[in-house]
Amino acid sequence: MLTIILQAQQGIDWMAFLPLALLFVIFYFFFIRPQTKKQKQEKNFQENLKPGTKVVTTSGIHGKVAEVQDSGVIIETMAGKIKFERSAISKELSLARYPENQPAK
Repeated sequence: MLTIILQAQQGIDWMAFLPLALLFVIFYFFFIRPQTKKQKQEKNFQENLKPGTKVVTTSGIHGKVAEVQDSGVIIETMAGKIKFERSAISKELSLARYPENQPAK
């Protein structure tokens, strides 16, 4: 009987890990999940670029997509045409300037 009590005292107290698990769940729902959702939306937008779409690059350059190629995208700006990688396109210009026009989720 004494050995059973000693073994129970030496065991792991699972209630001590509950706050840590709760903290992980909070981080997941408030930080990790929204970030992955945003990355998926951005990747989908980059894959579906069409000529004529007004866009903003990650570096802040505004322009209109003139041509879509396999290796990148050619954007027409006030200074001329510039070639960018698809991953450098951040979002559509109208959504960047007027976020309230975003489509309903």
